[in-house]
Amino acid sequence: MFSLSTLVFTGFFFLLCGTALGAFLLHVFRSNIYSRELEDRLNEAESTLQNYQRDVANSFAQTSQHIGDMTRCYREMHEHLASSALKLATPEISRNILNSADSLGDAKNSYINTQHIEPPRDWAPKPAGAKGALSEDYGLRDDDPAVMRPTETPEDFDFDGALPKRY
Repeated sequence: MFSLSTLVFTGFFFLLCGTALGAFLLHVFRSNIYSRELEDRLNEAESTLQNYQRDVANSFAQTSQHIGDMTRCYREMHEHLASSALKLATPEISRNILNSADSLGDAKNSYINTQHIEPPRDWAPKPAGAKGALSEDYGLRDDDPAVMRPTETPEDFDFDGALPKRY
């Protein structure tokens, strides 16, 4: 029949062939499993993105609708105030409200009169003909030693580097 060494050699050969075939099939099926898993994750990410985009679009549509409603309510409130002002207020206030209805939100047609701002005035008491404290040359005298006067002229400075140095 068969010798023992032939049987051991044949068994070892088929064991190696079975191991190689198993590793090859595992590699083939594992790549299919990983690609299927990757495809499922991609489909889930696309679905999540589409849901997010749909939610954002719905939110903007709802915000636009609310702003439209708010604008309509503001317009109705302004019309109510204008009609009430025509009935109850003085003609000047009524005219201001009607003028502002033409330019809603325009800052120059405000209901509140802006104050006219003037520069400060010199109201301090002073002798006749004397200059006030807000005058530009107040307190400056030519004979005052505490006032430092410039000793240089613009010609003393060489801005463009054309003059020779005088050190």
